Amino acid sequence: MGKAMGSRVGRWPALVWCLAFSWAAFAQDAPSSAASTAAPAAAPEPIALARPHADAPRQASAVDAWGGERTGHEPTLSDRVVSYRIDAELDAARHSVKGNEQLSWRNRSDRAVDKIYLHLYLNAFQNEGSTFFTERSVLTAHGHSRGAAALKKNEWGWIDLNSVQQGATALKWTFVHPDDGPATDQTVVRVDLAQPVPAGGTLTLDIDFVSQLPRVVERTGWFGNFNLVAQWFPKIGVLELPGERGATQVQWNVHEFHFNSEFYADFGNFDVRLTVPSDYTVGAVGALQEEPEDAGGKTTYHFVQGDVHDFAWVAAKDYKVLQGSWQGPGSPKVAVQVIYPPEYAASAAPVLKATIDSLGYFSRTLGAYPYRTVTAVVPPFNADEAGGMEYPTFFTAEGYSKIDPATYDQWDIDFVTIREFGHGYFYGLLASNEFEEPMLDEGINEYWDERMLRERNQRILVPSSWLRRAGITPSMDVFAFERLSAGLARPYDPLGQNSWDRYSSSSYGTVYSRTATAMHDLEERLGKDVMERAFREYYRRWHFRHPSVADLRAVLIDVSGNARAVNEVFDQYVYGTARIDDRVDAIDTQEVVPLAGSWVKRGERSEVVADDRDTAVDKQREAWKTSHPDAGKGGAGPFPWRSIVTVVRDGAPVPQVLRVTFADGSHEDLHWDDDRRWARFVFTRPAKVVSAELDPERKLLLDANKLNDSRTVKPDTSASRRWTADVAAVLQAFYAFLVTL
Repeated sequence: MGKAMGSRVGRWPALVWCLAFSWAAFAQDAPSSAASTAAPAAAPEPIALARPHADAPRQASAVDAWGGERTGHEPTLSDRVVSYRIDAELDAARHSVKGNEQLSWRNRSDRAVDKIYLHLYLNAFQNEGSTFFTERSVLTAHGHSRGAAALKKNEWGWIDLNSVQQGATALKWTFVHPDDGPATDQTVVRVDLAQPVPAGGTLTLDIDFVSQLPRVVERTGWFGNFNLVAQWFPKIGVLELPGERGATQVQWNVHEFHFNSEFYADFGNFDVRLTVPSDYTVGAVGALQEEPEDAGGKTTYHFVQGDVHDFAWVAAKDYKVLQGSWQGPGSPKVAVQVIYPPEYAASAAPVLKATIDSLGYFSRTLGAYPYRTVTAVVPPFNADEAGGMEYPTFFTAEGYSKIDPATYDQWDIDFVTIREFGHGYFYGLLASNEFEEPMLDEGINEYWDERMLRERNQRILVPSSWLRRAGITPSMDVFAFERLSAGLARPYDPLGQNSWDRYSSSSYGTVYSRTATAMHDLEERLGKDVMERAFREYYRRWHFRHPSVADLRAVLIDVSGNARAVNEVFDQYVYGTARIDDRVDAIDTQEVVPLAGSWVKRGERSEVVADDRDTAVDKQREAWKTSHPDAGKGGAGPFPWRSIVTVVRDGAPVPQVLRVTFADGSHEDLHWDDDRRWARFVFTRPAKVVSAELDPERKLLLDANKLNDSRTVKPDTSASRRWTADVAAVLQAFYAFLVTL
């Protein structure tokens, strides 16, 4: 366990003040006899922590969870639980931030709170004993992941608490490990309050801290004169009430900073002043309130944003700003800006356009964008790990020095920008718990981003210079591309699993692609319009609250009315690790000719001898050829054909369409919608079956092996040639895409 710590500053003045207060109270109200001494107040009831291995709940949240649905008629967009007032100054040479924070927090529960918990996220980067680095060594051993940089001397990062005060009282704190992580982890701290916060009451703490940014490892940090300042201030955990996200009791949801996890916090208001060298460009969450103030070679910027749950900013020397704007129905006029380094000037305009396009798409398909700003930041060369990260009204994109619209570069710029903006809805406005339910942000956002690209008819272009020189520009559908990295053949973890209990980083990475693929297949079963109406309703019910996977499932059932389809997908993939692999196993055909043997006709028994039968059959064939000289082989003939198509199910049952094609060019579609492990379909027709194919319209992308979905009577190498070409062409795109996970 961590060592108890407290402030050295202000202890003696606080002690003198307490003694003086006690003496004054004693002198004024000293009892006349010992019998009148008051009994000590009862200690507040202990409040539990969320389970160390909590994941997606199965029970939907209560109707009044998080204060109930937001109607738009409330005084604030969200039910503001917390408020931060921060004065911060960047030491650009040391890449450190000195901060004074006033934290105000409202106790929503029905009991007094005498301990609160703070996240100190930057301590994940202070040494190799953190939960982050401990997990990294294990998870990356079994798969690729971002965040693999090695830190050298003077490149580590941390948060030092200098003091935490409640009124005039200096408080003590202790590092704790809610997820049973290593004792050396210091990303969560418990603060013992001098005075409990009563039910419905408000706590105010004054916190003096210093944050040392790490050299960019993942999400945050510095490189050169670039400083992405994220997860940089002490942030209070979330006190959940019964009926919220599966909670059955009042509990603190405050997890350690895991290698794969991201964040979860209450909505509130941020009022932040940032002082930086005057030759640095600054961008941040929220809107600039007044003209920056210059003094002594430093400039102070004042940003305010309500109804968000995090605050991040960038300060970089010699950066440029490209500005634009957008306005749509139900939204205020939005100031859009891109902050970028000179070497990536080519990326600025594409990032701005993709951001403005995203504002339109997400506002139209989910709900109106409610804020007045969006800031996109392009990190510099050698700081790629700071790219592709999201905060409310603020995100980081990708940078390219040259962009050819006919190459993968353009697709990557668009996709990363759309995805990081999209997080502003699923991580930002819906505020799902990324610790315990990463699929609700990473996966569902991936699905909605691909929907936008599909609507734009924007296929992924394969980055292959030698193919382009040959005049070939290979591309593929975005959802078909997603399934390639979805781990469909052997999924290790349910999609609803938390972010840290994962077989590997690669398995965690499938949260993106496997969720997108699962939602694509559910969309094919429910219908595109139904799916869009369901997600609009999901956003309407749950924006500015904190939905769970179970809440998403409930909305999908309510809107679609198809509980079977929704529950099958959620039970098999969200809560389970089902695998789909249906295949066409065999096609057997046989002409239906007269049969030899003893037969009874019209009450009399007669015998058909095989030799006589064969002679008769041959005569009928010759007569048929004479009268039908243009008849194709295998088509209609003197005798019908009996064809048997056998299909086999090697995984979970899923509704399938089987398309059977006959020699005369006709085809028949059949539905295989039961839980049989195999099935045979028999056809007696004038023409024989020449091919059979499951999922002919490619609606079922969760199928682990699409190559065995079809079979022909005669060998046909066209499919294998096509798939070989597609796979070879996409391999380069796949490896390039991995860096954006």
